[in-house]
Amino acid sequence: MKFVKRRANAESGIPTESMADIVFILLLFFMVTTTLRKVDVIVHFTLPKAKAIEKIENKRLIDYIWIGRSGRIQINDSIVKMNQIEPIIYRKRQELHNVIISLRIDVNTKMGEVTDVQQELRKADALRINYSANVKL
Repeated sequence: MKFVKRRANAESGIPTESMADIVFILLLFFMVTTTLRKVDVIVHFTLPKAKAIEKIENKRLIDYIWIGRSGRIQINDSIVKMNQIEPIIYRKRQELHNVIISLRIDVNTKMGEVTDVQQELRKADALRINYSANVKL
């Protein structure tokens, strides 16, 4: 009598028992790690061009102030007046001591308005200031 090897007819497939768990973990991971844009920019502005720029790595430390074409100033989601800048930024500095204020100023804004904003930032003891620009090609 001759012995014949028999092969099993079972197909080996991808196990799908834990697929729902894997999808849930991936979904949770992306929900936790994704940061969404917090501010809607109301002010219209065009950034000036620069020959050299430096990128800030930790964007969580940055708070933006936009100065638009018509001299309008925006902090977070609201338009503010010049005398409102100091209390807002002072409160922000109390929450986050090493905050960097990034000024996004329209290219046609008068330097006097920029100086006034800088003086308000000094009153709030916000001395870490960044000026945003685009790269000149």
